Formats: sequence, structure tokens, C-alpha cells
Amino acid sequence: MNDTIEKIGNSIIQHGKSNDRVYLMKIDQEDMSSILDKLDALAEKEEYSKIFTKVPESFKERLCDRNYLCEAWIPHYYNGEETAMFMSKFLDDKRGTNGLHEMHEKIIAKAISKENDSLAVISSEYSIRECNKENIEQMVAVYQKTFETYPFPIHDPRYLAKTMDDNIVYFAVFKEDKMVALSSAEIDFDSLTVEMTDFATLSEFRGNGLSSHLLKKMEIEMKTKGIKTAYTIARASSCGMNIVFAKCGYEYCGRLINNTNISGNIESMNVWYRCL
Repeated sequence: MNDTIEKIGNSIIQHGKSNDRVYLMKIDQEDMSSILDKLDALAEKEEYSKIFTKVPESFKERLCDRNYLCEAWIPHYYNGEETAMFMSKFLDDKRGTNGLHEMHEKIIAKAISKENDSLAVISSEYSIRECNKENIEQMVAVYQKTFETYPFPIHDPRYLAKTMDDNIVYFAVFKEDKMVALSSAEIDFDSLTVEMTDFATLSEFRGNGLSSHLLKKMEIEMKTKGIKTAYTIARASSCGMNIVFAKCGYEYCGRLINNTNISGNIESMNVWYRCL
């Protein structure tokens, strides 16, 4: 069961048992005076163990006064100017404890050590292009083979079709007519940002640098749309994906502890960003 996306006032939240949290995805400044109480009430009612927010830096002090901690940040998030802060409140001590901290630190250190490495040349047998609705069946198949669970319903063809109509652009690597890797660019034109996300590569095609080339293709397309800042929220335990973003010039800017249900477990996530 995927979590629900809904509005509180004019702000957008996601919540549910899958991620066991409330996520304030997009804040309308006029809601700020009341929304924290509403998030608390929702979390208490549903017995969630975390409240997770993304807010402008100007709201940081207000959330700190309500026992929120700053876990990560994205410089130049709002129209290339104000920083976005990921502020979290842990309602269960276990939820706020990262039992894999040492491993995650080693992965970050390894990724950063690769930041000056050149990208592998992609073989001419592969082509990269933007997806359309005719590709949805193949997209679902790739996602089903890659992720047992995911924070958004990417296994549902109707969800993929709807997001294509809204604000997400999908890109894929093809070998002849077979889709072998996939990613998405989730655009927010209000803040001029894009989340580079949903990377999936069929197991037999991993190790060929396909994710890096998908990321570079997405960056080119996003620049043409006037997007100023790109970021990602990557699994802290995925050495490969963290290396991809380090190699492509992204900066590490924090870790979200026990944040996202992906591939069957709630995992910690690393945040990376780059100005386009």
C-alpha cells in the first residue's frame, strides 16, 4: 500500500504506513503558522514515528523550537537563491538511530574520492531517449525487477501516465528496442528545481555507466527548461548511486536517517545537489 499524497491548506504532504512518517513535501508560506500543529496531530493519530519536512531556511528557527533537527539541506533551492532545509522530528528513539552509520560514512568517503574520475564511455549499442506513454509497459517491468517496494507507486501504469502529464519526465537507455535502464526528472517550476530520481538498471546491464549517462542527459534537458538546481535523495547504502552523483559533480549535503521505504525496508538516504 503506497502512502497518500494530499493537501493541508495549500501545502502538499505525503503520509502513510509504508514509510511510517508524515512528509511535508511543499510548504505554502501562508500555512506556516498552523501546519506544524496539524502535522503533529496527524502523526499522533496515525502513530507515525517520524515527521519529515522540506522548508525554506528562513523557517529553520521556528522548526528548531518545535524539536525538529536539521538532517540535510540544498543550497540555492528556491529559484537559485534560498536554501531548502530538511528538518525532521523523530517520535520514536529507534527511528532516529542509524545502526549503519559507520558503513554509510565509508560509502560517502568512497564516493567523494571518485569525484574527479572521468565517466565511462557508453557503448554505441545503447541509445538514450525521453520516454512516452508507449514505453510505460517496459518502464513498469524495469521498476518491478529493480524495487520490491518504493515510496511512490512506480509499479502502477496509471501513476506513470499521470506523472508524465504533470511534472515528471522519464528517460531510458535502450539496447535495440529493449529498455535496460530508466530514470526520472521530477520538476518543480515554482522553485526551478528538479529531483533526479527513480534510477533503475536491469541487473545484467549494471556496471556499464548507464546511470551516469542518464543523469547527464537529464541535466541537458533540464537546462533547456530553465531549471537552476538539481538534487537527489539516494540510498545511503548504495555505493554505486552515490558514486554516480559524486562523479557527475554533485555535492553531498546531509543524510536523512531511517527515512524511506525502498526495496522492502526503511532506509537512510543521502542528499546531493548541483547548480545547473
